[in-house]
Amino acid sequence: MDNKAIANILYETADLLEIDGQDSFRIRSYRNAAQAIENHSQQIKDLISDPKQVLAIPGVGKGMLRNLQDLLRDGKLALQSELLEKYHPSMLQLLKIQGLGPKTIALIWSAHKICDVDGVEKLALEGKIRELPRMGEKHEAKLLKSIADYRRISGRFLIDAAEIECEKVTEYIARFSGIEKITPAGSLRRGRDTVGDLDILVTGSACTTEEGRQQAISHVAKYPPIMDVIASGDNKISFHVRSGMQVDVRLLPPDSFGAAMQYFTGSKAHNVALRQRALKMKYTLNEYSLAELEGGKPVAGKTEEEIYAKLNLDYIPPEMRENLGEIDLAQNHSLPRLLTQADIKGDVHMHTVETDGRNTIAEMAEAAKARGYKYMAITDHSKNLAFANGLDDSRAIAHIQRIREADKQIEGINIFAGIEVDILADGDLDLSNDVLAQMDIVIASVHSVFNQEPAKMTERLLKAIENPNTSLIGHPTGRIQLRRDAYAFDMHAVLTAAAKHKVAMELNAYPDRLDLNDVNLRQAKQHGVKIVINTDAHHTSHMEKIRYGILQARRAWLTNDDVLNTLPVEKFAEAMKHAW
Repeated sequence: MDNKAIANILYETADLLEIDGQDSFRIRSYRNAAQAIENHSQQIKDLISDPKQVLAIPGVGKGMLRNLQDLLRDGKLALQSELLEKYHPSMLQLLKIQGLGPKTIALIWSAHKICDVDGVEKLALEGKIRELPRMGEKHEAKLLKSIADYRRISGRFLIDAAEIECEKVTEYIARFSGIEKITPAGSLRRGRDTVGDLDILVTGSACTTEEGRQQAISHVAKYPPIMDVIASGDNKISFHVRSGMQVDVRLLPPDSFGAAMQYFTGSKAHNVALRQRALKMKYTLNEYSLAELEGGKPVAGKTEEEIYAKLNLDYIPPEMRENLGEIDLAQNHSLPRLLTQADIKGDVHMHTVETDGRNTIAEMAEAAKARGYKYMAITDHSKNLAFANGLDDSRAIAHIQRIREADKQIEGINIFAGIEVDILADGDLDLSNDVLAQMDIVIASVHSVFNQEPAKMTERLLKAIENPNTSLIGHPTGRIQLRRDAYAFDMHAVLTAAAKHKVAMELNAYPDRLDLNDVNLRQAKQHGVKIVINTDAHHTSHMEKIRYGILQARRAWLTNDDVLNTLPVEKFAEAMKHAW
């Protein structure tokens, strides 16, 4: 259980305590501990054996230490379990709906004893929400819209949340004797930006007999975070975990593991095209094997590689399997060499304690150097983001000098001085051009007024691109996954202008954003626009999230020729000044 998972449990417990009308000090203690743990640089599970180190974390007292010890020992928090039993786990779903905070939920519970989305929606449709204290008709209408938005995205999870869940389930299953390989399939393996159900494939000697499979299934059924078992059979078990995510675990004999990996990885469209190809070659392809059409003799199945080879195809990476022409490329031996993490030479979107980051310039630089990067950039916020303590002109100039000094003092990595400057509502940038001209990198981003008409938003972005100081556009569509849709604008016009002015587009790798997405990235490549993959790191630990951006780049078939931060330092510096 990593820090993020621990923090989520503590946050949820605080919300449930507030719904329960508990003491505000107690509620605040859980939230403070959650925030401290979420941002702590070391994993609590690695510190728990030394209570003094845990108690040294601000917001963690002796009572919270006992909670953490229980949580890491039992996989659950007793208080949270008690509250969930009282209010039902569906109460947590209500907390995910915008406009339904703990106090409002408590009001609804007190008046109507309703604790699920369907029930709250029914109350709103009947006009009963507006009758509650501090409510009204407008609030009721907003609530109905929020519920509609929630239904549209419910059942989807951020890729990092799915990955964490997969790692936890995998670690548990691996304890069973006779399990030799456990691999995620489905949309997680293909690198989709969000994930629905989690597919996990398991093989080994335990999967070769009915008795072994049943014992393994019984082992999986005892996984502590299971909320309910949906189905259980000879070689499969499906269940929900606490987050609401559905997990499907399949047990497979080694001879079929490759065929199952290919089948359950998908996508459906890719699999249909591959099966059609197999039929033309007198084979049948399913989750068990590639077999001769007449007689049914298996000819491949242990590995995916042998299946693709038998179909006269080069091996197709999972991220490409969307039936967008990858099969033709594999047949003609012309698949692109997709981008890899080893190609990335630097991360150039980072924040420090000067604005809303958690680490100093030196700490961020040392962390970047430890990852093997050749360069990085400090790009703190500009003044329009007052809540983030954004920089005005004078502070920005002083910050440039601090970055230059750090660059001189820290060996082994180049530190660029940059800024993430706000694109204001009229398209102007939030700092003077004289100051921006002193920057090595200028990331121009929209952080406010997201509801402009598409034509106005397009004009706004075009004006920012035309500014001679702009190096790249940060998180260009403004989406926050599962929370906020992208703002509307003319992507073709923006990419055309970016290509003309040689302004790059950012692929923001932070899982909440993954902006640009894979579709937008393909559009950018078609327009000849270069990409920079960044983490938008606000803490040294965030740098590892670069891998999620790389997955999206691979889904868009990008190579290192498409991504500017694969360049050596001198070439990259030139590219940030429009010399691609």
